[in-house]
Amino acid sequence: MLNFLIRKDVRKILKRKDSDAGEKGKAMEELRASLFNELRSSEGAKRQQQRICGPSVALTFNFLVSVGIILMNKLVLGRVGFNYPIFLTFIHYTLSWLLMAILNALSMLPAAPPSKSTPFSSLLSLGIVMSLSNGLANVSLKYNSVGFYQMAKIAVTPTIVLAEFILFAKRVSCQKVLALTVVSIGVAVATVTDLQFHFFGACIALAWIIPSAVNKILWSNLQQQENWTALALMWKTTPITLFFLVTLMPWLDPPGILSFGWNLNNTLAILMSAVLGFLLQWSGALALGATSATTHVVLGQFKTCVILLGGFFLFGSNPGTISICGATTALAGMSVYTYLNLLKPQQLPNKTSPRQNSFTLSKSKLSKENGDTHDGDNMETV
Repeated sequence: MLNFLIRKDVRKILKRKDSDAGEKGKAMEELRASLFNELRSSEGAKRQQQRICGPSVALTFNFLVSVGIILMNKLVLGRVGFNYPIFLTFIHYTLSWLLMAILNALSMLPAAPPSKSTPFSSLLSLGIVMSLSNGLANVSLKYNSVGFYQMAKIAVTPTIVLAEFILFAKRVSCQKVLALTVVSIGVAVATVTDLQFHFFGACIALAWIIPSAVNKILWSNLQQQENWTALALMWKTTPITLFFLVTLMPWLDPPGILSFGWNLNNTLAILMSAVLGFLLQWSGALALGATSATTHVVLGQFKTCVILLGGFFLFGSNPGTISICGATTALAGMSVYTYLNLLKPQQLPNKTSPRQNSFTLSKSKLSKENGDTHDGDNMETV
């Protein structure tokens, strides 16, 4: 046996196996090193996000998580009886921050762009409108009927179009305006069955429209123009959001949070809602970075119509002929809107407004001034 092991041909085979194992291990180390190197620069992390999560993947991810969190929040607010919408939003963002802190400790959180490229006022504005958008939405759903809440959601679409025109001189073609109008009318007919509302709830719903629109616009613009990734932007803005949610709690949440009946089942349900809240925020940010604010709103309306029609065809629910016709009309408008978006890069000329040209010029000057000397600034330092 010893003579067999010391033969030259046996020793060659053993050396070849060792070398193959070493080459595989070296290849794995190089792959892991390249992955971490990409995460350490904002440009590399952005490229990686675009490769892994394109528009179709991001929209599908956001759609599935949205349906899941609707069912979970119904359980938390209904059966569990946790009637504190702002504090529930606070729990969502707290868990999100803890999960991102773990990723940051493991050096798996994507790096942020250099601080000079994005003013702090933009991050502060995003953090404020995030707290207002999510917090006021939950309060509106608590005080208003579903029909009035849906009407407020429909009003977000024209608000986004108007805000993008005012802020960035972004124009929408007449065909898209017509398609969005058909979508809004169809969703209104399908879902608005009653307009009963509480006066305080109506004020909350109206106050929610503008922060919701600005929130989506900022998420989309910062990712597409400033090389931010979804997780990096969430990491920077979540502490600001948490601070403003704390200031909203005494005004919008009812008293008695400390006397709530905490037990294992209630805690698990709320934690599951918080996990889905993190996934919803992440998937929504990915979708906004890959598409646009208007497309993300249309996705939400698509989700509403699919749930309504799915309940009719799969479970035998009867929302009424008018609601079914409205949902079908909305889906037809969404199909036309999607078709126009697919035609845009192929057939429509590439037009940029003077404001966008000046923005791009100033950004290119800034990148030239930074040059390669700021490569070290791309490291995440928290």
